Amino acid sequence: MPIATQIPESLLLPWRITQYIFPCPSLLSSDQWQPGMLPLFSSRVGSAPSSDIKKDNSGVVGGDPIPCCNCLGRDTIANAAARVGPAVVNLSVPQGFYGITNGKSIGSGTIIDQDGTILTCAHVVVAFQGMRGSVKGKVDVTLQDGRTFEGTVVNADLHSDIAIVKIHSKTPLPTATLGSSSKLRPGDWVVAMGCPLSLQNTITAGIVSCVDRKSSDLGLGGIRREYLQTDCAVNVGNSGGPLVNVDGEIIGVNIMKVLAADGLSFAVPVDSVFKIIQHFKKSGRVVRPWLGLKMVDLNEMIIAQLKERDNTFPNVNKGVLVPMVTPGSPADRAGFRPGDVVIEFDGKPVESIKEIIEIMGDRVGVPMKVAVKRDKDNLVTLTVIPEESKSDM
Repeated sequence: MPIATQIPESLLLPWRITQYIFPCPSLLSSDQWQPGMLPLFSSRVGSAPSSDIKKDNSGVVGGDPIPCCNCLGRDTIANAAARVGPAVVNLSVPQGFYGITNGKSIGSGTIIDQDGTILTCAHVVVAFQGMRGSVKGKVDVTLQDGRTFEGTVVNADLHSDIAIVKIHSKTPLPTATLGSSSKLRPGDWVVAMGCPLSLQNTITAGIVSCVDRKSSDLGLGGIRREYLQTDCAVNVGNSGGPLVNVDGEIIGVNIMKVLAADGLSFAVPVDSVFKIIQHFKKSGRVVRPWLGLKMVDLNEMIIAQLKERDNTFPNVNKGVLVPMVTPGSPADRAGFRPGDVVIEFDGKPVESIKEIIEIMGDRVGVPMKVAVKRDKDNLVTLTVIPEESKSDM
C-alpha cells in the first residue's frame, strides 16, 4: 500500500485485502507491555577462552576475526533465529460464509508458554463480517518439528489485532521468550519469522526503520496505536509471526505490510502485546477508557509556533494540547475546551498522550483530577470520569 499523502482508511484495514495493503496472512492494528530487558545489538556469540586467544597485528583469533561486543557476528542472526524457530507455528483456519468453506486463512504464531499458549494476530483467527468480528473456534496448528494440533481461540482483540490460541500437548512444547521493545532504536537489527505463503521455517532479516509509527500516519483511524516499522521482507502468511531481536527475544508481532512497496512492514511492539495479554488474563478482553478528547503532544517548537499565532496561548513548556472535544463525551461533561493544555493528570505531571494512557490504565468509572492551562494562563482543575470505549473499530 503506497502510504503516500493521504490514504483512505478503508485501504489500510488489515482484514480487507486491497491492491494497496494487506495483513501478512490473508491484515490490521495495535496496543502495549514489558517483560525482560534486552541488551539490543549485542551478540551472544561467545569468544574463545583467553588462554586460547592468539593475538597478532591482523586482529584475528585462531584465523577468525576477533568477536567484539556490541558487534554483529556472522552467526548472530542465525543464533537468534535458532532460539525462536522451534516455537514458531503455522496456523490454518477454514474460511467461508454460512457454513460453506471457500479456502483457508493462513498465518503464523509463536508458542510463548509451555501450557500451549500461542501468540498471533486476530485477523488470522477471527472471522470479519462487516465491521464486527466473531472468534473462530478451532485452528489447525503445525509445529516446526511436524507435530499437528487442534487449537482453540481463547482471546482476540480487534483493535490491536492480537489474539491468543491454546493447544494441549502430552509432550513438552518449545517456547520463545518475550523481550522488550522500549529500548529499540532505528537501525537495530531484527529478524522476522513465520510461514509466508505456507512456507514454514522462513526467516528474513532487516533493521528497525521507525520505533513509533502512529496509526494515523498510515491512515488508520479509531483508537490510537503505534507500530514498529521495519524493512524485513514479510508476505501473506507472516501475520502473527514474531519479530525477534539479535538476542533471540520477541520484540514484536508482525501484522501487515505495504503491498505496493518493498521494505515497509509493521509489527505490534511487544510492550503493547504484554499489556494486552494482562488485560486478557484479568478481564477476558482489553478494557480501554474513553475520554472523548483529541490530543496532541507539545514540544518547544510547536509551543513557539502556537505562541506566534496567538499571544494568549498559555505559558507552558510541555504538556498535551486538546484541539477538539467530542460533544456529549466524558471530557465534554467535565468541562474540557478546545485549546486546553493538560499539564497534570490524576495528580501526575504529563507531557505526552502515552503518559495519560498509562495513568488511566483500565480504570473505567473512576473520577480523575486533571489540571489544564487555558488562554492567559488560567489554571483550571477538572474532574473527568472515563467510560469504556464501545467503538467497534
